[in-house]
Parts: sequence; structure tokens; C-alpha cells
Amino acid sequence: MAVTTNRTARLTFTTTGGNAFSLTVPQPRENIQLAEAMEVMNLLIAGGIFLTTNGTLTGVRDIKVIETTTDDLYDPPQG
Repeated sequence: MAVTTNRTARLTFTTTGGNAFSLTVPQPRENIQLAEAMEVMNLLIAGGIFLTTNGTLTGVRDIKVIETTTDDLYDPPQG
């Protein structure tokens, strides 16, 4: 039984089709700043390396750092 905490950064873009496309980055740095996240997202948009089912990335829609805590109350016996 253990308590674990996980952090992810979810970068959400708009596409040429008008829909949202999200990338999830596991274990982002603790002190990540908005300007850094925006710079990375703008580089991804400018690079045009992602082609989604709804087109290419065209803009920044949302940036979230999500922290989840899991309290594992029961571990089944191994055997």
C-alpha cells in the first residue's frame, strides 16, 4: 500500500479543422513557467510536425499542469 503523486502537463492546441488536439508530457519540471510552455507550443506549431485527423496545429488553446494523488488501499497477495 502506497500513496503516489504524478504530475503531467497537458498542452492543448487548436487545429485547422477547428478542433482541439492535446499532448501530454509526463513529469514536467516542478517550476515550469507559462512563457516556457508557450515557447514550446509555438515551436511545435511553427514546425508543422503534427498532422492530426483534423489538420495541422494552428494555435494554443490551453495549458494545464495536472497533479494526481493515488492512495493504493489494497495490494492483493502475490503468489
